[in-house]
Amino acid sequence: MKIVAFAASSSKHSINKKLITYVVGLLESADVEILDLNDYELPLFSVDREIELGHPDLAKVFFDKIGQSDLLIISFAEHNASYTAAYKSLFDWCSRIDSKVFQNKPMILFSTSPGARGGSSVLATAVSSAPHFGGQVRASLSIPNFNENFDFESGHITNSAILSQIMEALSFVTIHNNNTI
Repeated sequence: MKIVAFAASSSKHSINKKLITYVVGLLESADVEILDLNDYELPLFSVDREIELGHPDLAKVFFDKIGQSDLLIISFAEHNASYTAAYKSLFDWCSRIDSKVFQNKPMILFSTSPGARGGSSVLATAVSSAPHFGGQVRASLSIPNFNENFDFESGHITNSAILSQIMEALSFVTIHNNNTI
């Protein structure tokens, strides 16, 4: 099983990237590729830019990475209750290649923030919109108060209840690997 994972953030210090790295580390013997949105930086999407640039190579490469995967695991950073500009622009570029950006792939979606809501607004948006773009959401989880529930030195979740919720969200991967779907 090929898993493509990424944090929907371009911050070099993204807690969502720390979360996604931790989460995929829990998957033993999985073939995981963690993408960094900074490697796919494009100008903000606009119709005028599309006329000028067509489908940029970086958008094609990102879209192809999704297509080559068997499962997507994404952690969404929340900016003003929505997607980050970096993610939204890359998503918009990819949607011009094919509106089914997620290419009928199963997805496990996360979000986190330093606050008590854990990015739940952006996660709700992602969960509700993913099916319209070819995503099959199998599980989703918002993790509140990340700085209080994650040990930055060891790189681990310290809250056992949250860890149990993460493992439950990831149980789809185990089921899928054992071909019992």
